Amino acid sequence: MNNALIIALSKGRIFKETLPLLAHAGIQPQDDPDTSRKLILDTNHADIKLLILRASDVPTYVQYGAADAGVAGKDVLLEHGGTGLYEPVDLRIACCKLMVAGRVDDENNQNAASGRRLRIATKYVNSTRRYYAEKGQQVELIKLYGSMELAPLVGLADRIVDVVDTGNTLKANGLKPLEHISDISSRLVVNKASMKMKHQKVKAFIADIMDAVEARNK
Repeated sequence: MNNALIIALSKGRIFKETLPLLAHAGIQPQDDPDTSRKLILDTNHADIKLLILRASDVPTYVQYGAADAGVAGKDVLLEHGGTGLYEPVDLRIACCKLMVAGRVDDENNQNAASGRRLRIATKYVNSTRRYYAEKGQQVELIKLYGSMELAPLVGLADRIVDVVDTGNTLKANGLKPLEHISDISSRLVVNKASMKMKHQKVKAFIADIMDAVEARNK
């Protein structure tokens, strides 16, 4: 696979919304990742392969050159730090917001912790730390990997930081958005070494994806 163009993707919403962009660029997977157990998918091009990864691992595979390019949400990239990556295209898919949320009955929207540091539950530890540091506020962070909305309900945390799409899950669990941290969409990321070593192939792929994004948004 040394000469192949390796593209890292994650299952789910990002993959499904990336497929039309790949199709516009003339790239179609030969297997359905929802039904196939393969982690390396062939495409209709012998020299283009797709890696199927956890969303949080996509930037790491691209950073270290195991993939030449990938598609990752801005939330994942903010958490990763973006080292060793170019971010040439905002794909404008899988859009949502990274937000602070808390209980609906938290009237003052400030520190419900009665004199102690605000306790924040999140899987976005680095992004949350940066956000509160920029506000000059010290908080206690609790790392969770799922069911974030539960944390304020059982007293584990005062707030959560998570991605919010419709807000329906927050509402269903008695929570509401309190502070906006960042707008999130999925981005095309490229390994810096691949940009040099496979320049023509990578540059052509970037151009095809940019064209696909523009065509979709006309």
